Amino acid sequence: MNAVPAESPRSSLKILQRPKAETGLWSWITTTDHKKIGVMYFLATMVFFVIAGVEALLLRIQLAVPENDFLSPDVYNQLYTMHGITMVFFVGIPLGASFFNYIMPLQIGARDVAFPRLNAFSFWVFCAAGIFMYSGVLLGGLPNGGWFNYAPLSTTVGPDVSGYTVGGGSAELGTQVHMGRMLLYSIGLQIAGIATLASAINFIVTILNLRAPGMTLMRMPIFVWMTLVVAFLLLFAIPVIGIALWQLMFDVRFGANFFNPAAGGDPVLWQHMFWLFGHPEVYILILPAFGIISEIIPTFSRKPIFGYTAMVFAGVAIGFLGWGVWAHHMFAVGMGPVANTAFALTTMFIAVPTGVKIFNWIGTMWGGKLRLTTAMLFAVGAVAMFTIGGLSGVTHSVVPSNYQQTDSYYVVAHFHYVLFGGLVFGALGGVYYWYPKVTGRLMNETLGRTNFWTLMLGFNLTFGLMHFVGLWGMPRRIDTYAAGFGWDLLNLIITVGAFIIAGSVLLLIINMASSLRRGQIAGDDPWDARTIEWMTSSPPAHYNFKEVPQISARDELWHRKHAVSEQGDYVRVPAGGAGTVVIHDPDTDIHMPDPSFYPALAAVGMPIMGWALFTSGTGMIVLLAVGCVITVGALFAWAFEPMAEEGH
Repeated sequence: MNAVPAESPRSSLKILQRPKAETGLWSWITTTDHKKIGVMYFLATMVFFVIAGVEALLLRIQLAVPENDFLSPDVYNQLYTMHGITMVFFVGIPLGASFFNYIMPLQIGARDVAFPRLNAFSFWVFCAAGIFMYSGVLLGGLPNGGWFNYAPLSTTVGPDVSGYTVGGGSAELGTQVHMGRMLLYSIGLQIAGIATLASAINFIVTILNLRAPGMTLMRMPIFVWMTLVVAFLLLFAIPVIGIALWQLMFDVRFGANFFNPAAGGDPVLWQHMFWLFGHPEVYILILPAFGIISEIIPTFSRKPIFGYTAMVFAGVAIGFLGWGVWAHHMFAVGMGPVANTAFALTTMFIAVPTGVKIFNWIGTMWGGKLRLTTAMLFAVGAVAMFTIGGLSGVTHSVVPSNYQQTDSYYVVAHFHYVLFGGLVFGALGGVYYWYPKVTGRLMNETLGRTNFWTLMLGFNLTFGLMHFVGLWGMPRRIDTYAAGFGWDLLNLIITVGAFIIAGSVLLLIINMASSLRRGQIAGDDPWDARTIEWMTSSPPAHYNFKEVPQISARDELWHRKHAVSEQGDYVRVPAGGAGTVVIHDPDTDIHMPDPSFYPALAAVGMPIMGWALFTSGTGMIVLLAVGCVITVGALFAWAFEPMAEEGH
């Protein structure tokens, strides 16, 4: 096995010098650097995570005691709807995108993604979608039909919706309020879908075309494989929900009848289209965490991933099988015994590749020299919490049981164990693992362990007890309940658990902020890692690698740090060990894509066109024209903008 040559100590430790980076707000608005875009995705995601958390706390205050009037029914419906929408579309998906953007190009030895300006465009469109969605605070109310927004309740307009009127009022006012909320939902998610599709295409092209020489598909890190699978899932899933959202928009705004049974429409069609997107979406959310876990556990077990090939094919199998289970969300709809049986079986089958991953992570840790850093604790915690959620999920595949569970808090407990327990725990492991790569400093381990254990306590108090109140009959989506059902004490404890989670998230934010200035200097390979993103300086130069690395093995960095002794054992190469500083020539002539403000400008016009549908007549035409001119004009200017400044 090749090791790093050791001609002299000086040859293996080059002087760390980087070109001066542009600074200031404008440099961030115009950046096309995948690393800066990854950081912006993460910070925006944290803002939405805090917003969704505040919404959840308000919901839990309302449910802490019976017959509470802290929130009105309408406000409660808005909050639980926006909590779900925010966590799925504005936290879950972009959280994965933040890691994909920053880490994936480094792991494949690329200098950037394939389309840097398209990458910037996807971020700014994502921000535009979030602003548009929450603009409902100023436009009469936020969406209030659940993140699933089932028809025909979501599409019914006219006197039937007078109940939606805030504070009571005329049926006409109720119609306008309801219409506005549904337009926020349909248009906001369509804008978010544009951002997601742009990222998916970019990641696919980057992975397939920009890998370093020698990095075959079966030498790619598991994290890169999960990026590829998620990108393909997004590429095919987003158009499905996009079509459903267009139909919803036309039903609500223009009186179409796609989902109106009185006019020959089919409200169950919405459920099929929504969940045909919605269940691949579960794996879109969880597979990034699987990739992160698959990088952390080998590093801190000091072993290669157990069963690499099986892990890769299990991830691909999850992607394929994820398209065949959507109707297990619809067992109570009345599809009939044949359809119910078919989807019950596919739901059981998809547990197999997931189980392969879980056992391979355990196999990686088995016999390893474990280092229980904060990152490792979060990775192991994610495996444990996801496994509990997976086991409760299998009970949903049994149709008679599903009939009893489907509208109870048992389901709420299940999907939070899968998504919060898997995604958030896994992502926080990634934060602690790659924070030194992004900032050059380590996070505080004492605060980190406190962060982990408080989150573990609060999480299990909150969602573990929801299994019990669900099995004891507490329905989902209710804003209050009567005393005497046996739910009172457990709901109070669940609310306490939610506030412990909030305190844990506050510890995370404090740790990230304080470590940015006062954290221990990390060096370039603080974990003795295995993959090549740790070959670069921390933080990396704007061009990542001065010379694109030649890949000769899976876990390339580990093989460069070790050689085979005369006895056949792997031994450390002193000149190429951890802590090697990768130095770049300050006079480098490597030119990266220039900054551009056109991607951000193109995103500005999209919510303006969306707001046009809240008006009519001349106002609609004017807003549509303004938004269209901004977006189309920016795209044309972008198309004719030179890729490099004159002289490069």
